[in-house]
Amino acid sequence: MSLSCPETHADAAPLVAAAPPSSPSPSPSARRFLLEVDLPMRHAGRRRLRLRGEWRGPADAPWIVVAGGISAGRKVANDSRGEGWWPAQVGPARAIDTNRHRVLAIDWIGADGCLDQPIDPADQADALAAVLDRLDVPRLGAYVGASYGAMVGLQFAARHGNRLDRLVAISGAHRPHPYASAWRALQRQVVALGREEGQVSRALSLARQWAMLSYRTPEEFAARFDAPAVLDGERARVAAEDYLAHCGQRYAARWCSTAFLRLSESIDLQQLDPGGITVPTTVVAIAEDRLVPLSDLQALVESLGGPARLRVLRSPYGHDAFLKEDAAVARVLRESLEVAA
Repeated sequence: MSLSCPETHADAAPLVAAAPPSSPSPSPSARRFLLEVDLPMRHAGRRRLRLRGEWRGPADAPWIVVAGGISAGRKVANDSRGEGWWPAQVGPARAIDTNRHRVLAIDWIGADGCLDQPIDPADQADALAAVLDRLDVPRLGAYVGASYGAMVGLQFAARHGNRLDRLVAISGAHRPHPYASAWRALQRQVVALGREEGQVSRALSLARQWAMLSYRTPEEFAARFDAPAVLDGERARVAAEDYLAHCGQRYAARWCSTAFLRLSESIDLQQLDPGGITVPTTVVAIAEDRLVPLSDLQALVESLGGPARLRVLRSPYGHDAFLKEDAAVARVLRESLEVAA
């Protein structure tokens, strides 16, 4: 089954093909763009795609790409137009300082639900390279990626390393762990069943709730939800259910099933040889991460073909630590970007 393409984002800029303006805008908001590119995709053949993105910062500053998980998009920092997904790290005087850098972010291929074909992380890296070409950006000072964004960053460093000074990869590896792939495969089956039964929103909500359990840790749930089950009529409800339902409903309200299925699948298509990456790389692991285990990131660092170092953080938030452990993540980012500078 293939869903119809959702409406285009109401806040998208007109289609442009020009380079960014030569002087910074007085507005704190980002400069938005919408580009059409022809992209040869690894599994789907050549496709005409629309790529949405935005950048912020001084026009003469070095470029940094910031990329997050499959549900993260082009809006990384807070501004007058709304909230970003990583405001603790991106903004004036933050670790990724928009007073000193031009920060670029794009929406993932497939995030609008318009492409119901296999999407490889390598396709995302090539799409970013196409955006850099259209914006006349010859080289990036750094690429900072977390989760899926780290996977794409590794692909970019492998495929377009001559355009990158430094990579920071947080909680993302050169391959998916079999346990995490099995978890995602079951989530996709839930969504596929919901589509067949006409219960798409409910299925997306359940898949997201299941995902939350993999993003976080048993230790966090023990600390937050250690309470006896209560009877709701004739059914028992456990303490975490309201929290999980809220996460699921919020996700289902803004995502379509095609986008979820294809981007979840894309994580499991990740395969690359780390030995081909010669860009100086900082890998950040979370010791409690159940989706991207520390052992996988240790193996990644040992296999990289260029200068590499591993930073290990501890957090009850597990895979979501990059969104929750603001101070610890900021220290690693500042250290890494100062080395790059």
